Amino acid sequence: MASFLIEGGHRLHGSIEPQGAKNEALQVICAVLLTKENVTIHNIPRILDILNLIQLLRDMGVEVTEDPNDENTFTFCARNINMEYLESEEYFNRCARLRGSVMFLGPLVARIGRVFYAKPGGDKIGRRRLDTHFIGIQKLGAKMVYDDTRKAYLLERFSDLKGTYMLLDEASVTGTANIIMAAVTAKGTTTIYNAACEPYIQQLCKMLNQMGAKISGIASNLLTIEGVEELHGAEHRILPDMLEVGSFIGMAAMTGSELTIKNVSYENLGPIPDAFKRLGIDLRQEGDDIHVMAQNRYEIESFIDGSILTIADAPWPGLTPDLLSVLLVVATQAKGSVLIHQKMFESRLFFVDKLIDMGAQIILCDPHRAVVIGHDHQMQLVSNNMTSPDIRAGIALLIAAMSAKGTSKIDHIDQIDRGYQNIEARLNAIGAKITRID
Repeated sequence: MASFLIEGGHRLHGSIEPQGAKNEALQVICAVLLTKENVTIHNIPRILDILNLIQLLRDMGVEVTEDPNDENTFTFCARNINMEYLESEEYFNRCARLRGSVMFLGPLVARIGRVFYAKPGGDKIGRRRLDTHFIGIQKLGAKMVYDDTRKAYLLERFSDLKGTYMLLDEASVTGTANIIMAAVTAKGTTTIYNAACEPYIQQLCKMLNQMGAKISGIASNLLTIEGVEELHGAEHRILPDMLEVGSFIGMAAMTGSELTIKNVSYENLGPIPDAFKRLGIDLRQEGDDIHVMAQNRYEIESFIDGSILTIADAPWPGLTPDLLSVLLVVATQAKGSVLIHQKMFESRLFFVDKLIDMGAQIILCDPHRAVVIGHDHQMQLVSNNMTSPDIRAGIALLIAAMSAKGTSKIDHIDQIDRGYQNIEARLNAIGAKITRID
Protein backbone atom coordinates (compact mmCIF):
# COMPACT_ATOMS: atom_id res chain seq x y z
CA MET A 1 0.00 0.00 0.00
CA ALA A 2 1.46 3.35 -1.05
CA SER A 3 1.95 6.38 1.20
CA PHE A 4 2.79 10.07 0.87
CA LEU A 5 5.60 11.83 2.72
CA ILE A 6 4.78 15.55 2.83
CA GLU A 7 7.30 18.18 3.84
CA GLY A 8 5.17 21.04 5.08
CA GLY A 9 5.63 24.78 4.97
CA HIS A 10 6.36 25.26 1.26
CA ARG A 11 4.50 27.95 -0.65
CA LEU A 12 2.92 27.21 -4.00
CA HIS A 13 3.34 29.42 -7.06
CA GLY A 14 2.39 29.64 -10.70
CA SER A 15 -0.70 27.96 -12.11
CA ILE A 16 -2.46 24.61 -12.14
CA GLU A 17 -5.39 23.26 -14.18
CA PRO A 18 -8.08 20.94 -12.80
CA GLN A 19 -8.63 17.49 -14.26
CA GLY A 20 -11.92 16.37 -15.76
CA ALA A 21 -14.74 15.87 -13.27
CA LYS A 22 -14.79 12.40 -11.74
CA ASN A 23 -18.49 12.48 -10.84
CA GLU A 24 -19.51 13.47 -14.36
CA ALA A 25 -17.19 10.89 -15.92
CA LEU A 26 -18.77 8.05 -13.93
CA GLN A 27 -22.22 8.98 -15.29
CA VAL A 28 -21.45 9.66 -18.94
CA ILE A 29 -19.20 6.60 -19.28
CA CYS A 30 -22.03 4.36 -18.03
CA ALA A 31 -24.37 6.04 -20.54
CA VAL A 32 -22.40 4.57 -23.48
CA LEU A 33 -24.19 1.28 -22.74
CA LEU A 34 -27.39 2.80 -24.16
CA THR A 35 -26.25 2.71 -27.79
CA LYS A 36 -24.54 0.33 -30.20
CA GLU A 37 -22.73 3.22 -31.88
CA ASN A 38 -19.45 4.97 -31.01
CA VAL A 39 -19.42 7.52 -28.19
CA THR A 40 -16.27 9.64 -27.84
CA ILE A 41 -15.66 11.36 -24.50
CA HIS A 42 -12.93 13.96 -23.95
CA ASN A 43 -11.26 15.12 -20.72
CA ILE A 44 -11.71 11.81 -18.86
CA PRO A 45 -9.53 11.88 -15.72
CA ARG A 46 -7.13 8.94 -15.49
CA ILE A 47 -7.86 8.17 -11.86
CA LEU A 48 -8.30 4.83 -10.14
CA ASP A 49 -12.11 4.73 -9.99
CA ILE A 50 -12.50 5.76 -13.63
CA LEU A 51 -9.85 3.38 -14.97
CA ASN A 52 -11.45 0.52 -13.01
CA LEU A 53 -14.86 1.41 -14.47
CA ILE A 54 -13.45 1.48 -18.00
CA GLN A 55 -11.79 -1.90 -17.48
CA LEU A 56 -15.08 -3.31 -16.21
CA LEU A 57 -16.77 -2.09 -19.41
CA ARG A 58 -14.07 -3.83 -21.45
CA ASP A 59 -14.71 -7.06 -19.56
CA MET A 60 -18.43 -6.67 -20.30
CA GLY A 61 -17.64 -6.65 -24.02
CA VAL A 62 -17.53 -2.91 -24.71
CA GLU A 63 -14.88 -1.92 -27.27
CA VAL A 64 -12.73 0.84 -25.77
CA THR A 65 -10.23 2.82 -27.85
CA GLU A 66 -7.76 5.30 -26.35
CA ASP A 67 -6.77 8.31 -28.46
CA PRO A 68 -3.01 7.97 -29.12
CA ASN A 69 -2.68 11.76 -29.19
CA ASP A 70 -4.71 12.51 -26.06
CA GLU A 71 -4.57 10.23 -23.03
CA ASN A 72 -7.80 11.73 -21.68
CA THR A 73 -9.93 10.89 -24.74
CA PHE A 74 -11.66 7.51 -25.10
CA THR A 75 -14.10 6.10 -27.65
CA PHE A 76 -16.60 3.45 -26.51
CA CYS A 77 -18.67 1.07 -28.62
CA ALA A 78 -21.15 -1.15 -26.77
CA ARG A 79 -22.46 -3.03 -29.82
CA ASN A 80 -21.88 -6.36 -28.06
CA ILE A 81 -22.51 -6.94 -24.35
CA ASN A 82 -21.39 -10.19 -22.75
CA MET A 83 -24.53 -11.39 -20.96
CA GLU A 84 -22.74 -14.37 -19.44
CA TYR A 85 -20.13 -12.11 -17.83
CA LEU A 86 -22.87 -9.97 -16.27
CA GLU A 87 -23.96 -12.96 -14.17
CA SER A 88 -20.45 -14.13 -13.24
CA GLU A 89 -18.88 -14.05 -9.78
CA GLU A 90 -16.07 -11.88 -11.14
CA TYR A 91 -18.59 -9.22 -12.23
CA PHE A 92 -20.27 -9.32 -8.82
CA ASN A 93 -16.94 -8.93 -7.01
CA ARG A 94 -15.84 -6.05 -9.25
CA CYS A 95 -19.11 -4.17 -8.71
CA ALA A 96 -18.82 -4.67 -4.96
CA ARG A 97 -15.47 -2.83 -5.02
CA LEU A 98 -16.55 0.03 -7.30
CA ARG A 99 -19.44 2.24 -6.26
CA GLY A 100 -19.63 3.99 -9.63
CA SER A 101 -20.87 0.74 -11.18
CA VAL A 102 -24.25 1.44 -9.53
CA MET A 103 -24.95 3.55 -12.63
CA PHE A 104 -25.03 0.42 -14.78
CA LEU A 105 -28.53 -0.26 -13.41
CA GLY A 106 -30.49 2.19 -15.55
CA PRO A 107 -28.65 1.64 -18.86
CA LEU A 108 -28.61 -2.17 -18.61
CA VAL A 109 -32.27 -2.49 -17.63
CA ALA A 110 -33.15 -0.21 -20.55
CA ARG A 111 -30.81 -1.89 -23.05
CA ILE A 112 -30.91 -5.62 -22.22
CA GLY A 113 -33.73 -5.87 -19.69
CA ARG A 114 -31.92 -7.60 -16.84
CA VAL A 115 -29.11 -6.76 -14.42
CA PHE A 116 -27.74 -8.26 -11.24
CA TYR A 117 -26.08 -5.87 -8.86
CA ALA A 118 -24.00 -6.55 -5.78
CA LYS A 119 -23.96 -4.09 -2.91
CA PRO A 120 -21.45 -1.43 -4.04
CA GLY A 121 -18.20 -0.34 -2.42
CA GLY A 122 -16.67 3.14 -2.33
CA ASP A 123 -15.97 5.59 0.48
CA LYS A 124 -16.81 4.59 4.05
CA ILE A 125 -18.73 7.74 4.91
CA GLY A 126 -21.89 6.29 6.42
CA ARG A 127 -25.03 4.83 4.92
CA ARG A 128 -25.49 5.48 1.21
CA ARG A 129 -28.80 3.87 0.41
CA LEU A 130 -29.92 2.89 -3.08
CA ASP A 131 -33.69 3.16 -2.55
CA THR A 132 -34.06 6.10 -4.94
CA HIS A 133 -32.37 4.16 -7.76
CA PHE A 134 -34.50 1.06 -7.34
CA ILE A 135 -37.84 2.78 -6.66
CA GLY A 136 -37.44 5.07 -9.67
CA ILE A 137 -36.59 2.23 -12.08
CA GLN A 138 -39.39 0.11 -10.63
CA LYS A 139 -41.86 2.93 -11.32
CA LEU A 140 -40.85 2.67 -14.96
CA GLY A 141 -41.95 -0.96 -14.92
CA ALA A 142 -38.96 -3.04 -13.82
CA LYS A 143 -39.27 -5.71 -11.13
CA MET A 144 -36.77 -6.15 -8.32
CA VAL A 145 -35.93 -9.17 -6.20
CA TYR A 146 -33.09 -9.82 -3.79
CA ASP A 147 -31.09 -12.97 -4.44
CA ASP A 148 -30.06 -14.07 -0.96
CA THR A 149 -27.73 -16.75 -2.32
CA ARG A 150 -25.70 -14.29 -4.35
CA LYS A 151 -26.28 -11.39 -1.95
CA ALA A 152 -27.28 -9.31 -4.95
CA TYR A 153 -30.24 -7.40 -6.34
CA LEU A 154 -31.89 -8.42 -9.61
CA LEU A 155 -33.66 -5.75 -11.66
CA GLU A 156 -35.59 -7.13 -14.61
CA ARG A 157 -38.21 -5.98 -17.09
CA PHE A 158 -40.53 -8.36 -18.91
CA SER A 159 -41.82 -5.76 -21.35
CA ASP A 160 -40.91 -2.25 -22.44
CA LEU A 161 -40.35 0.31 -19.70
CA LYS A 162 -43.15 2.89 -19.60
CA GLY A 163 -42.91 6.58 -18.82
CA THR A 164 -44.58 7.86 -15.67
CA TYR A 165 -44.61 10.69 -13.11
CA MET A 166 -42.41 10.31 -10.05
CA LEU A 167 -41.52 12.47 -7.06
CA LEU A 168 -38.11 11.37 -5.76
CA ASP A 169 -37.80 10.90 -2.01
CA GLU A 170 -34.36 12.54 -2.15
CA ALA A 171 -32.52 14.55 -4.79
CA SER A 172 -29.96 11.78 -5.26
CA VAL A 173 -27.41 12.61 -7.97
CA THR A 174 -26.62 9.04 -8.97
CA GLY A 175 -30.24 8.01 -8.44
CA THR A 176 -31.41 10.76 -10.79
CA ALA A 177 -28.76 9.74 -13.34
CA ASN A 178 -29.87 6.11 -13.24
CA ILE A 179 -33.55 6.98 -13.68
CA ILE A 180 -32.78 9.36 -16.56
CA MET A 181 -30.78 6.67 -18.36
CA ALA A 182 -33.56 4.12 -17.86
CA ALA A 183 -36.25 6.56 -19.03
CA VAL A 184 -34.75 7.89 -22.26
CA THR A 185 -35.91 4.83 -24.25
CA ALA A 186 -39.07 4.10 -22.20
CA LYS A 187 -42.44 4.30 -23.95
CA GLY A 188 -44.21 7.60 -23.36
CA THR A 189 -43.25 10.53 -21.15
CA THR A 190 -41.44 10.42 -17.83
CA THR A 191 -41.58 13.34 -15.39
CA ILE A 192 -39.04 13.42 -12.56
CA TYR A 193 -39.75 15.93 -9.77
CA ASN A 194 -37.17 16.68 -7.06
CA ALA A 195 -34.50 15.58 -9.52
CA ALA A 196 -30.88 16.42 -8.75
CA CYS A 197 -29.71 19.28 -10.97
CA GLU A 198 -25.93 19.40 -10.42
CA PRO A 199 -23.84 20.51 -13.41
CA TYR A 200 -22.84 16.87 -13.91
CA ILE A 201 -26.49 15.81 -14.25
CA GLN A 202 -26.92 18.67 -16.71
CA GLN A 203 -23.94 17.38 -18.66
CA LEU A 204 -25.36 13.85 -18.74
CA CYS A 205 -28.66 15.18 -20.09
CA LYS A 206 -26.89 17.24 -22.75
CA MET A 207 -24.88 14.22 -23.90
CA LEU A 208 -27.99 12.03 -24.02
CA ASN A 209 -29.79 14.69 -26.08
CA GLN A 210 -26.86 14.66 -28.50
CA MET A 211 -27.42 10.89 -28.72
CA GLY A 212 -31.05 11.44 -29.70
CA ALA A 213 -32.84 11.60 -26.34
CA LYS A 214 -35.53 14.22 -25.67
CA ILE A 215 -34.93 15.68 -22.21
CA SER A 216 -36.26 19.09 -21.18
CA GLY A 217 -36.05 21.03 -17.92
CA ILE A 218 -32.26 20.64 -17.78
CA ALA A 219 -30.74 22.60 -14.84
CA SER A 220 -34.01 22.45 -12.91
CA ASN A 221 -35.40 19.91 -10.44
CA LEU A 222 -38.28 19.05 -12.80
CA LEU A 223 -37.18 16.94 -15.77
CA THR A 224 -39.43 15.78 -18.61
CA ILE A 225 -38.23 12.90 -20.78
CA GLU A 226 -39.99 11.84 -23.97
CA GLY A 227 -38.97 8.28 -24.72
CA VAL A 228 -37.32 7.51 -28.06
CA GLU A 229 -36.84 4.21 -29.89
CA GLU A 230 -33.05 4.19 -29.76
CA LEU A 231 -29.97 6.34 -29.23
CA HIS A 232 -27.03 6.91 -31.55
CA GLY A 233 -23.39 7.91 -31.15
CA ALA A 234 -22.13 11.29 -29.96
CA GLU A 235 -19.09 13.29 -28.85
CA HIS A 236 -18.88 14.89 -25.41
CA ARG A 237 -16.41 16.86 -23.27
CA ILE A 238 -16.36 16.53 -19.48
CA LEU A 239 -16.33 19.67 -17.30
CA PRO A 240 -13.37 20.58 -15.06
CA ASP A 241 -13.65 19.00 -11.62
CA MET A 242 -15.13 21.56 -9.19
CA LEU A 243 -13.77 19.49 -6.28
CA GLU A 244 -10.22 19.87 -7.54
CA VAL A 245 -10.83 23.60 -7.96
CA GLY A 246 -11.93 23.84 -4.33
CA SER A 247 -9.02 21.69 -3.18
CA PHE A 248 -6.51 23.96 -4.93
CA ILE A 249 -8.09 27.06 -3.38
CA GLY A 250 -7.71 25.40 0.03
CA MET A 251 -4.07 24.52 -0.61
CA ALA A 252 -3.25 28.09 -1.61
CA ALA A 253 -5.01 29.52 1.44
CA MET A 254 -3.39 27.17 3.95
CA THR A 255 0.13 27.67 2.59
CA GLY A 256 -0.20 31.46 2.17
CA SER A 257 0.38 31.08 -1.56
CA GLU A 258 -0.51 33.07 -4.65
CA LEU A 259 -1.90 30.63 -7.20
CA THR A 260 -3.84 30.73 -10.47
CA ILE A 261 -6.28 27.92 -11.18
CA LYS A 262 -6.81 27.78 -14.93
CA ASN A 263 -9.93 26.97 -16.98
CA VAL A 264 -12.29 26.24 -14.08
CA SER A 265 -15.66 26.68 -15.91
CA TYR A 266 -16.53 29.38 -13.38
CA GLU A 267 -20.24 29.47 -14.26
CA ASN A 268 -20.53 25.85 -13.12
CA LEU A 269 -18.89 26.32 -9.69
CA GLY A 270 -22.10 27.52 -8.04
CA PRO A 271 -21.58 28.57 -4.39
CA ILE A 272 -18.03 27.24 -4.08
CA PRO A 273 -16.10 30.52 -4.56
CA ASP A 274 -18.40 32.35 -2.12
CA ALA A 275 -17.96 29.64 0.51
CA PHE A 276 -14.20 30.26 0.54
CA LYS A 277 -14.71 34.02 0.48
CA ARG A 278 -16.83 33.72 3.65
CA LEU A 279 -13.80 32.18 5.33
CA GLY A 280 -11.86 35.30 4.32
CA ILE A 281 -10.03 33.91 1.28
CA ASP A 282 -9.18 36.59 -1.30
CA LEU A 283 -9.89 34.97 -4.65
CA ARG A 284 -10.71 36.73 -7.89
CA GLN A 285 -12.27 35.64 -11.15
CA GLU A 286 -10.09 36.45 -14.16
CA GLY A 287 -11.96 35.29 -17.26
CA ASP A 288 -12.39 31.56 -16.73
CA ASP A 289 -9.53 31.40 -14.21
CA ILE A 290 -9.44 31.88 -10.44
CA HIS A 291 -6.56 33.84 -8.93
CA VAL A 292 -5.98 33.19 -5.22
CA MET A 293 -4.04 36.01 -3.54
CA ALA A 294 -1.29 35.31 -1.04
CA GLN A 295 -2.50 36.08 2.49
CA ASN A 296 -0.74 35.96 5.83
CA ARG A 297 -4.13 35.85 7.55
CA TYR A 298 -7.80 35.59 6.69
CA GLU A 299 -10.88 36.22 8.82
CA ILE A 300 -14.15 34.27 8.95
CA GLU A 301 -17.32 36.28 8.43
CA SER A 302 -20.11 36.29 10.99
CA PHE A 303 -23.80 36.35 10.21
CA ILE A 304 -25.41 39.81 10.09
CA ASP A 305 -26.68 39.46 13.68
CA GLY A 306 -23.16 38.65 14.87
CA SER A 307 -23.74 34.94 15.42
CA ILE A 308 -21.20 32.29 14.43
CA LEU A 309 -21.03 31.43 10.74
CA THR A 310 -22.45 28.04 9.73
CA ILE A 311 -21.35 26.33 6.54
CA ALA A 312 -23.56 23.41 5.54
CA ASP A 313 -23.98 21.17 2.53
CA ALA A 314 -27.21 20.96 0.52
CA PRO A 315 -28.44 19.60 -2.81
CA TRP A 316 -27.46 21.74 -5.79
CA PRO A 317 -27.48 24.71 -6.08
CA GLY A 318 -26.40 24.37 -2.46
CA LEU A 319 -22.83 23.61 -1.43
CA THR A 320 -21.51 20.18 -2.39
CA PRO A 321 -20.80 17.94 0.64
CA ASP A 322 -17.55 16.80 -0.99
CA LEU A 323 -15.84 20.11 -0.19
CA LEU A 324 -16.78 20.45 3.49
CA SER A 325 -13.64 18.56 4.53
CA VAL A 326 -11.47 21.06 2.65
CA LEU A 327 -13.36 24.07 4.05
CA LEU A 328 -13.00 22.66 7.56
CA VAL A 329 -9.21 22.39 7.20
CA VAL A 330 -8.96 25.92 5.78
CA ALA A 331 -10.89 27.23 8.80
CA THR A 332 -8.29 25.82 11.22
CA GLN A 333 -5.91 28.69 10.33
CA ALA A 334 -8.50 31.46 9.97
CA LYS A 335 -9.30 34.20 12.47
CA GLY A 336 -12.65 33.39 14.05
CA SER A 337 -14.88 30.35 14.42
CA VAL A 338 -17.23 28.43 12.17
CA LEU A 339 -19.71 25.58 12.53
CA ILE A 340 -19.33 22.96 9.80
CA HIS A 341 -22.60 21.05 9.38
CA GLN A 342 -22.31 17.89 7.27
CA LYS A 343 -25.97 16.98 6.74
CA MET A 344 -25.80 14.43 3.97
CA PHE A 345 -23.30 11.84 5.30
CA GLU A 346 -22.96 10.64 8.85
CA SER A 347 -19.29 9.57 9.08
CA ARG A 348 -17.44 12.17 7.05
CA LEU A 349 -16.28 14.30 9.98
CA PHE A 350 -14.55 11.54 11.94
CA PHE A 351 -11.21 12.38 10.28
CA VAL A 352 -10.97 15.54 12.43
CA ASP A 353 -9.24 13.60 15.23
CA LYS A 354 -6.15 13.58 12.98
CA LEU A 355 -6.34 17.37 12.67
CA ILE A 356 -6.73 17.70 16.44
CA ASP A 357 -3.54 15.63 16.82
CA MET A 358 -1.85 18.19 14.55
CA GLY A 359 -2.87 21.02 16.88
CA ALA A 360 -6.15 22.15 15.31
CA GLN A 361 -8.84 23.42 17.67
CA ILE A 362 -11.96 21.51 16.69
CA ILE A 363 -14.95 20.39 18.75
CA LEU A 364 -16.74 17.43 17.17
CA CYS A 365 -20.29 17.96 18.42
CA ASP A 366 -21.77 14.82 16.83
CA PRO A 367 -21.33 12.83 13.58
CA HIS A 368 -22.71 15.76 11.57
CA ARG A 369 -21.34 18.94 13.21
CA ALA A 370 -17.94 20.30 14.12
CA VAL A 371 -16.97 23.71 15.52
CA VAL A 372 -13.60 25.00 14.28
CA ILE A 373 -11.77 27.69 16.26
CA GLY A 374 -9.17 29.17 13.95
CA HIS A 375 -5.53 29.77 14.89
CA ASP A 376 -5.32 33.01 12.85
CA HIS A 377 -1.97 31.66 11.56
CA GLN A 378 -0.51 32.30 15.02
CA MET A 379 0.16 28.62 15.61
CA GLN A 380 1.27 26.31 12.80
CA LEU A 381 -0.10 22.78 12.60
CA VAL A 382 2.47 20.09 13.40
CA SER A 383 3.29 17.02 11.32
CA ASN A 384 1.53 13.73 11.94
CA ASN A 385 1.24 10.14 10.69
CA MET A 386 -2.23 9.58 9.25
CA THR A 387 -4.38 7.24 7.15
CA SER A 388 -6.74 8.43 4.44
CA PRO A 389 -10.27 7.16 5.22
CA ASP A 390 -11.89 8.39 1.98
CA ILE A 391 -11.13 10.56 -1.04
CA ARG A 392 -12.18 13.93 0.35
CA ALA A 393 -10.84 13.45 3.87
CA GLY A 394 -7.62 12.25 2.25
CA ILE A 395 -7.16 15.46 0.27
CA ALA A 396 -8.06 17.51 3.37
CA LEU A 397 -5.33 15.73 5.35
CA LEU A 398 -2.91 16.35 2.49
CA ILE A 399 -3.72 20.08 2.61
CA ALA A 400 -3.18 20.12 6.37
CA ALA A 401 0.17 18.34 5.96
CA MET A 402 1.29 20.81 3.27
CA SER A 403 0.81 23.66 5.76
CA ALA A 404 2.25 21.86 8.81
CA LYS A 405 5.63 22.14 10.48
CA GLY A 406 7.75 19.09 9.74
CA THR A 407 7.18 15.99 7.61
CA SER A 408 3.88 14.12 7.69
CA LYS A 409 3.00 10.68 6.38
CA ILE A 410 -0.36 9.69 4.90
CA ASP A 411 -1.01 5.97 4.37
CA HIS A 412 -3.67 4.32 2.23
CA ILE A 413 -3.31 6.98 -0.49
CA ASP A 414 -5.07 4.75 -3.00
CA GLN A 415 -8.13 6.54 -1.59
CA ILE A 416 -6.71 9.85 -2.84
CA ASP A 417 -5.73 8.24 -6.16
CA ARG A 418 -9.37 7.28 -6.66
CA GLY A 419 -10.23 10.96 -7.11
CA TYR A 420 -7.08 12.90 -8.02
CA GLN A 421 -4.90 12.21 -11.07
CA ASN A 422 -1.12 12.15 -10.50
CA ILE A 423 -1.66 14.64 -7.69
CA GLU A 424 1.83 14.65 -6.16
CA ALA A 425 3.59 15.38 -9.48
CA ARG A 426 1.17 18.18 -10.32
CA LEU A 427 1.59 19.79 -6.88
CA ASN A 428 5.37 19.34 -6.83
CA ALA A 429 5.50 21.21 -10.14
CA ILE A 430 4.12 24.30 -8.38
CA GLY A 431 6.27 24.15 -5.24
CA ALA A 432 4.99 21.33 -2.97
CA LYS A 433 7.33 18.68 -1.50
CA ILE A 434 5.46 15.37 -1.69
CA THR A 435 7.07 11.97 -2.12
CA ARG A 436 5.21 8.76 -2.96
CA ILE A 437 6.59 5.66 -1.27
CA ASP A 438 5.50 2.00 -1.57
